[in-house]
Amino acid sequence: MVFLVILIASFLLQLILPWWVIVIISFATCGLIGKTAKVSIWQPFFAIVLLWTGMALYKSLPNHNLLVSRVAEMFTLHAWWLILLISVVLGGFVAAISGYCGYHFRKAVLVKKSNT
Repeated sequence: MVFLVILIASFLLQLILPWWVIVIISFATCGLIGKTAKVSIWQPFFAIVLLWTGMALYKSLPNHNLLVSRVAEMFTLHAWWLILLISVVLGGFVAAISGYCGYHFRKAVLVKKSNT
């Protein structure tokens, strides 16, 4: 459930908002419906990795990876897919940390409520 919500919401909102909207989406989703810490780390990670891989390939393959190949040369890499790999893993890591923080934020608020 967390996976699909993050995947769909990120896809739709990234059409009009910057890339870092994944932080807000992962935090809110895992804060509201994340069941465990493990789910709150891995589900956002894999959702963003899948989304960004699909979108990068969709945009890059029709032009024969021209832009990403030039970016790879700027970073002194000889393969365009290394830039793709670095980008999607970094995006997945950001989403995973945000989801984990959202889960623990909810737990901290619930513990504080039950103590008062």
